[in-house]
Amino acid sequence: MTVVLKVEDLSKRFEDLTAVDRLSFEVREREIFGLIGPDGAGKTTTMRMIAGLILPDAGRSLVAGFEVPGREKEAHEVLGYMPQQYSLYGDLSVEENLRFFAGLQGVRKNERIDREHRLLAIARLEEFRDRPAAALSGGMYKKLALSCSLIHRPRVLLLDEPTNGVDPLSRRELWAFLHELLGEGMAVVISTPYMDEAERCDRVGLLVEGRLVATDRPEALKKGFRETIFEIETGESLRAREVLRRLGGVSRVYTVGKKLHAATPEGPGFEPTLRKAISAEGITDFRMLIVPPSFEDVFLHISSTARNDHETD
Repeated sequence: MTVVLKVEDLSKRFEDLTAVDRLSFEVREREIFGLIGPDGAGKTTTMRMIAGLILPDAGRSLVAGFEVPGREKEAHEVLGYMPQQYSLYGDLSVEENLRFFAGLQGVRKNERIDREHRLLAIARLEEFRDRPAAALSGGMYKKLALSCSLIHRPRVLLLDEPTNGVDPLSRRELWAFLHELLGEGMAVVISTPYMDEAERCDRVGLLVEGRLVATDRPEALKKGFRETIFEIETGESLRAREVLRRLGGVSRVYTVGKKLHAATPEGPGFEPTLRKAISAEGITDFRMLIVPPSFEDVFLHISSTARNDHETD
């Protein structure tokens, strides 16, 4: 498939902070590429540089062959961008917002009408076409914002944490919306801090403190995971967590919901050692089992390794 977005050595500093550090990746048509990382990892800065909203200190992006910085005008004609805080016109209806943004993008009337119908149908907003944007629910507002970003049929779509702050059902609907549109040949770059969303992407780039530390298919990254994850459930999780943090052979201990995950390279045979350490602390009421690694387990392993390697460079 054709590469429609190429990012080469993008870097950006804000005073003493390196927000993005020599970032490079490619995205192909009909592909969803996820930029995965916590708050402060550099996701939004990367999106803004690709969109030409801020200048990089070094590096460039090629959007359908148009260089940014340099040819932002041409790039914007083939680029859709939905920032975290997308501002619709609250007093305009759903349909009026679509028409307004179509006009800004120079979409012709006959094409705009066809596009409106398709987007409203996929977004399930047809029956709300006359409702003011300000009266929409959070999920419906996001779907309208996404529709406005797509009205001109972009070849590359940038979505900066589009599911942030919406309910689980709306998150699923937004993802279904995206997959419906991939058949048009678009490339989608989506940033998210949600590890479960990484597995909805075709490929992901893991961002840690502005650096891309791994790029691959989610299933390939999970397959390459070599540690064993023990899940511990107890009413004394804080005490258990401190015990395991001090225990040799445990790489990481962290909370997942109401449970603890303890990662170890020692394999399944390390279970008696874990049980003995917890029991020795006087914690007798606990449940322990081995669980398959989630993408969050994989991300924490890769990011921890990357930080340690960076500190020793």
